[in-house]
Parts: sequence; C-alpha cells; structure tokens
Amino acid sequence: MSDEPSAREPIGDDARIDALEARLAAAREREEQRTGSVVGTEADANYRMGNRVLAELIGGIGGGAFIGWVIDRFAGTSPWGLLVVMALGIFVAFRNIIRMASQKP
Repeated sequence: MSDEPSAREPIGDDARIDALEARLAAAREREEQRTGSVVGTEADANYRMGNRVLAELIGGIGGGAFIGWVIDRFAGTSPWGLLVVMALGIFVAFRNIIRMASQKP
C-alpha cells in the first residue's frame, strides 16, 4: 500500500522532547512548592460542592414528594399533602444550600 509509517507507530526518541518534558516537570514542581497545593485540588473541592448542592435539591424535592404522597395515601387529602410537604422539602433544600454557600472554606 503505502511506504509511510502509520500514525500509530511511535516516533523515535528525540532529545528535544526529553528536555522539554524535564523542563515541564521541573516547572510543575516549582509551581506546587510556590503555591503549596496540588494541581486540581480546588477543582475537586468545587466538584464535591456541586454534588452536595445537587444531592440537596434532589433529596429535598424527592423526599418531600414521597412523604407527601404517603400522607395523601393514608389521610386521603390528595393532592394537598404532596404539595405542602414538597414545598417544605424545597424550602429546606434551599436553606441548606445557602448555609453551605455561606460557610468559609
């Protein structure tokens, strides 16, 4: 077919690439020492905070809806128990989210 090497074959060793990789590693190490943190730690903390907010929202709405539905089934007050308890769950979820947002890191 073709005499050209395929794109998947590794390129031969090049001293310039090795030197560049060594310089990049040294620069990363100096930056970690200067800032005193590991790269990506802040992003991980923000990701965890986002997951907590999402869990609060889903838990508040879903939990309120479930408890309200159970109250409606036994008390026969459909749909008022569902609406009231779900609104209460949403209120509690937003209150917890505001508390999390106001905490200092």
